[in-house]
Amino acid sequence: MTNESKYPLPLEDDHNRVFLSAWREGRLSLPHCTSCNKTFYYPRLHCPFCWSGEIVWKDMSGEATIVSFSLVYRPNDASFNDEIPIVLAEVKLKEGITMIARVIADAEHVASGQTLKLVSGTSSCW
Repeated sequence: MTNESKYPLPLEDDHNRVFLSAWREGRLSLPHCTSCNKTFYYPRLHCPFCWSGEIVWKDMSGEATIVSFSLVYRPNDASFNDEIPIVLAEVKLKEGITMIARVIADAEHVASGQTLKLVSGTSSCW
């Protein structure tokens, strides 16, 4: 994998390969357990609800609502320094799954309850 981004790349493994591949294509795909019919985040090889290994991947709508958010002024990697403050939010997907996401917006325009749409391009953002 080449690093076309100025950002650090995540470690790709068997747990997250499908997730990261979809992300690079501008899609949000999450693991879904066919045994208990639940979709979950973060990617793993076994269902966290019933421990089944019967996992398929489902594309999500990319629509979400901000549950809560925080502004980050001291990022873990220097490549984010020019983007301070960074909006880091707990979001609830239209499909009901919650996850942590980076929101690309001016901090003064972000509020709990705000709806979001996944933005695709060379990398995906909310």
